[in-house]
Amino acid sequence: MQYRRLGNTGLVVSRLCFGTLTIGPLQQNFPLAAGAQLIRATLEMGVNFIDTAEMYGCYPFIKEALRGYAGEVIIASKSYAHTREQMEKSVLDCLHQLGRDYVDIFLLHEQESIFTIKGHWEAVEYLVQAREKGLVKAIGISTHCVAGVRAAASIPEFDVIHPIINMAGIGIQDGTPEEMKDAISFAVTMGKGVYGMKCLGGGHLIPEADKALDFVLSIPGLAAVAVGMQSYAEVAYNASKFAGREPDPSWKRKLAGRPRRLHVEEWCRGCGRCAERCTAGALSIVDGKARVDQRLCRLCGYCAPACPEFCLKVI
Repeated sequence: MQYRRLGNTGLVVSRLCFGTLTIGPLQQNFPLAAGAQLIRATLEMGVNFIDTAEMYGCYPFIKEALRGYAGEVIIASKSYAHTREQMEKSVLDCLHQLGRDYVDIFLLHEQESIFTIKGHWEAVEYLVQAREKGLVKAIGISTHCVAGVRAAASIPEFDVIHPIINMAGIGIQDGTPEEMKDAISFAVTMGKGVYGMKCLGGGHLIPEADKALDFVLSIPGLAAVAVGMQSYAEVAYNASKFAGREPDPSWKRKLAGRPRRLHVEEWCRGCGRCAERCTAGALSIVDGKARVDQRLCRLCGYCAPACPEFCLKVI
């Protein structure tokens, strides 16, 4: 496995980061033991970096995976909290559920620009104080926007930026892959630690996985990339790629045959809450039911918690 320094945080992370979204209740909803075993298998291949979020519901998987594990593991989490009280609760809940005294990285979830960041400034102030107390080591934002990266890069309080980046630009809300690469380069020059997300476009780019991973691995300054994984074949394939080795051809064949999509159940009543939640513009209400534009869908599953009827799931 290859490792990189994460900006000026002092953290050294594996270039492959285990993205937990795919194993949790918003997507595949693994049994606890199965999800924990997959994370543990990844750690034993040299990965030391795990990405999660409050809304993913994956803290129990991580806690179970780390039971009895002696190696160092760096955990990043995120919250939509915008007040001091909400963010304090998010951080303390994270620590409680993980069974840890601190979390390495804590981020504001899905920030679009300087305006959304300033709208969450109470939460930022709490994170700064939590960092001073040792409850977190580094703070920052995750974002799907070029503007979000550029804004965070200029904010001295932030240590880490977690942007979306892939060769097709899937999910980048306000620009192209080249514009996002330029923003990442700017953030790195400002001393920020940058690790990417959705390098496979939420699964859309799996048929071109080799090319897609080569693209992100070639970006200077991108310390790591969080990749959602659901099987041992995916773990083994990605671990090989991120270690600079050629993956086993059998793993490639297994991955190429597993496209993903957002599924809407027949009992959807068209309330529209999912469409309001979707920042990719992939959901709309047609003839009284939610409809998905699969070309726009990032396969994040973030729409699912907004549905009162539990109609939505990435499969």
